Formats: sequence, C-alpha cells, structure tokens
Amino acid sequence: MKLKCLIVDDEPLAQRVLEKYVSELPGLELIGKCSDAIEAMEVLQEKEVDLIFLDINMPRLSGINFLKTYKNPPMVVITTAYTEYALESYELNVLDYLKKPFSFERFLLAVQKAEEKMKGGVEPQELEKDEREFIFVKANKKTINISLDSILYVEALGDYVKIFTNDGHIVTYQSLKGIERLLPSHKFYRIHKSYIVSLSKIKSIEGNMVHLEKGTIPIGNNYKQSFFQRIHPA
Repeated sequence: MKLKCLIVDDEPLAQRVLEKYVSELPGLELIGKCSDAIEAMEVLQEKEVDLIFLDINMPRLSGINFLKTYKNPPMVVITTAYTEYALESYELNVLDYLKKPFSFERFLLAVQKAEEKMKGGVEPQELEKDEREFIFVKANKKTINISLDSILYVEALGDYVKIFTNDGHIVTYQSLKGIERLLPSHKFYRIHKSYIVSLSKIKSIEGNMVHLEKGTIPIGNNYKQSFFQRIHPA
C-alpha cells in the first residue's frame, strides 16, 4: 500500500526537489503540494494523507505553529534550512527532521521510518515507553519529572492538559494525544475525548462515571464499549 504524501513548502525549488524524490519511490503517492499551512489544512479536510513533508518558515502560519494547532496530524517529516527548531519539533512528535539541502539517501531514511510505522512494527521507543516509570513534561518554565504511579488521570484543556497526581496537578502545553503517546497503554486508557485514566487508580465504575482515589471523571459514549472490553477482556 502506497503512502499518500503532501508537500507543504512555500519555496518552488524545494517543492520540485521533494516532488522528484517522491516520484523515485514506488511506495509513495503525491496527492498535493501546498505553499502554506492554511492551504494544507484545507487539503487535509478533503483528502486522506499519511505523510506530510513540512517546511517551518512559511507565510501566515509556521510549520511549528501548524503542528501545535492541528489536532492529530498525519506523520510529519520536517524539511527546513534551520536547525534551531529540531528539539521543539521532536517534542511535537515529528517522525524526522531533514535540514536543507538534504540528499535523496537522507530522504529515503525518513521515508523508511514512515513505512515501518505504517506497517505497525514495534519501534524501539515503544518498547522503552512500556518499561518506563516516569515522564518529563514542561510546566512553569521548568521540565518536571512525573512518576507514572502518581498519576490519577489527565484532562484536556484546549491547547493544554492538566495532569492530576496524588500531590496535586500540573498544567502543560501539550495535546492530549501527545500525552497519550508518552503513557504506556497497559497502565493508562483514554475513556473520553478529554480524559485519560490510570487503570490502577480506578476504585469503581458507576454508569458512565469512573470513581478514582481522588475525583470522578466521565466515560464518553464513543469510548465506553472499548473501555469495558479493555477491563473485561473476553
């Protein structure tokens, strides 16, 4: 199955280079080219996209701000002439970061990462995620270490999330999907569009409400069946 690709770059030359690279790989299908992120959003609403090659410095909306504002984007490979955005990009879960000008061989490595992810292969970082005992998040201009065993639940608050722990709560600029990627799935489960719960902290379930050691949160109708299958496997 071919990966459906979208090029988002305001430089015509960069678009042509990427288009040529895509055309040389039979596993890729180019479904569009956009000159800015706003145009890309419109394409994403109309077409199925698996992989975006995304520039950073663009008019109207930068690639970084696009990633911060667009919920659940496809896989993203950053293509830019700048190195200073690398750390921030990886914190936004980009697949790879290509500094212009990049070779076809380097482009191919990025595509291979995308193909492996699409195949559903277990990546080394996923194994590490299942074994970790803590996560790091940014809050109040600091990077904070949060023990997984201390987390009760996580709540989405627009562009932020609030992580409730035994000792209080921490607010961090992050999407709920981004936090979900950090948490091991055998310990945490998303039970609502706005809530992820620690399974070990559940005291009881009554109707559509989950009662925890501290607090009560709802179960979303779209998540109820899968949640009960998770806690009561056949």
